[in-house]
Amino acid sequence: MSGTGTGTGRDAEGPPLRVVVADDQASVREGLVLMLDLLPDLDVVGSAANGEEALEQVARHRPDAILLDLHMPVMDGTEAARRLTAEHPDVAIVVLTTYADDRSVLDTLRAGARSYLTKDADRLHIAQTLHSAVAGLSVLHPQVRATLLAAAADPPPAAASEGNEAAEPPDGLTRREAEILGLVARGLTNSEIAAALFLSRNTVKTHINRVFAKTGSRDRIAAARYAREHGLG
Repeated sequence: MSGTGTGTGRDAEGPPLRVVVADDQASVREGLVLMLDLLPDLDVVGSAANGEEALEQVARHRPDAILLDLHMPVMDGTEAARRLTAEHPDVAIVVLTTYADDRSVLDTLRAGARSYLTKDADRLHIAQTLHSAVAGLSVLHPQVRATLLAAAADPPPAAASEGNEAAEPPDGLTRREAEILGLVARGLTNSEIAAALFLSRNTVKTHINRVFAKTGSRDRIAAARYAREHGLG
């Protein structure tokens, strides 16, 4: 389904990004397919009306990324993200849904989604986010960042008690370093991490430098990849 039109400036850097679009509303799904397929750096290779169809399309077409709605019949976006992460870990998951303050935000990000956008995003923003997700970067709607910050600053009691019994983080990471690494993997900046954990930016920077050294990460992209591989992000 390759098309022509004004792109994001990435079309000269390689072949188009192969994408599957999953949304239960036919008008929205078809509109996204037509809109994105006009960009020369994207090739929409399949579409799905629910989570099960999304899994089938990914298995059939082996795309680079999937644009995934949350609230779908048969299998919702959160469960689809969980299955995709387990069965197709190389496929970048970008959630595109209506409400950024949805209760499913954290569950979906924990399930493996790399980015979270709302449906008022324009096609260039969506395309850039898809490329960023494939490169290992996270792009989050501001309200999603606020949700993550709130969750980090005030974890539920159950999570806090479970943390005392959790296994030690890998490679000599302290629990604080593992916590910060998880927020790095979610795309938070040093300033946002500092605000969430009530730390100074210098303290956060010091922790991140130690995380890089212990995990052998050269940059935040590599650190985010390490976090996902070890279940920390």
